[in-house]
Amino acid sequence: MGEPLKNRFGPSVVRRLGGEISAVYPSFDRRAFERDALSGFEALELLDRGRHLGRALRRHLPADYVEALDVLLATLPVEKKPADGMESFYYLPHTEFVRLFGLAHVDASLRALHALTQVFTAEFAIRPFLEAQPRVLVERLRAWAEDPSEHVRRLVSEGTRSRLPWAPRLRAFAADPAPVIELLEKLRDDPSLYVRRSVANNLNDIGKDHPARLIAVASAWMDGASAERRWIVRHALRSAIKRGDAAALGVLGFGAGNSLRISKGAIRPLRPTIGGKVVVTATIENPSGRTQRAVVDFVVHFVKANGRTGAKVFKGASVALAGGEAVELRKTISLADLTTRKHYPGGHRVALQINGAAEPLGEFTLLAHP
Repeated sequence: MGEPLKNRFGPSVVRRLGGEISAVYPSFDRRAFERDALSGFEALELLDRGRHLGRALRRHLPADYVEALDVLLATLPVEKKPADGMESFYYLPHTEFVRLFGLAHVDASLRALHALTQVFTAEFAIRPFLEAQPRVLVERLRAWAEDPSEHVRRLVSEGTRSRLPWAPRLRAFAADPAPVIELLEKLRDDPSLYVRRSVANNLNDIGKDHPARLIAVASAWMDGASAERRWIVRHALRSAIKRGDAAALGVLGFGAGNSLRISKGAIRPLRPTIGGKVVVTATIENPSGRTQRAVVDFVVHFVKANGRTGAKVFKGASVALAGGEAVELRKTISLADLTTRKHYPGGHRVALQINGAAEPLGEFTLLAHP
């Protein structure tokens, strides 16, 4: 197991922070800040360490929030670009400072987030402002959608995701995604893949609450779409495709009612052990005289703790088979326990999903650790 990420955000971060603030704000009591910041620090996880430091900053910077914010912003590098890996997390306390204490000073806080997101993502810090004043924030984000910085433009999309991982849901936008869709329209042809990927993820989130709205947007965006925009649509429809949604498949040109069939299938081994893996292969053939296209995915019905099963779809491939043509597909599935999935002994049914229609392939029996 690798070293916990929190260990790479340790006491040296506190000392660096104290030193940089002292350099721009001479009356800062660096020693008092470091004592306060390091109290209870070691017991905290990564994100909690950022929040802890944000609160410590509030106690030791000027009492006036805007003045304190100006001190923090004065420590930012002149050339604003995110550092690699964990280095960018150095600015987590800065964004937490804004998230925790900035709601009463929206203009100053947004000015800070505009700068901070160019060195470390502000997608979490902006959410309380979106929740409290959605109209004001959407107006500001319309302007940011045309910002020269791709990091600012990405914040427009990533910050408004209704189902952003590890963040509270944005209730207003989950109920009515129209303001978000308007912003995504401005970003759908963004030159940056970094931004376009965020747009696709945002649309995918919208589709989980409003599937018909997703299909409508995806269909409209396919009209005269560039290759880059078609990629956004495909990526945005990925969850709907995994569900076998016929409308989503139709947007991508995969019609229902095809006659593709499974000619051969195999599961090896048939009695794997938890922690191992299983390899599933299937040969798909087109018995008709015309070319047929399909999205083919693998489905495993995993046994749960209560003995029931739950289906998980694994991405397979998009195929286009001429009449009489066949193709073999293969998928290796890990049976190691994950934070998101724990494995239990028992029979696991396996199927192949062809344009949303499931065809059984067989079953393997998962054994407990020896």
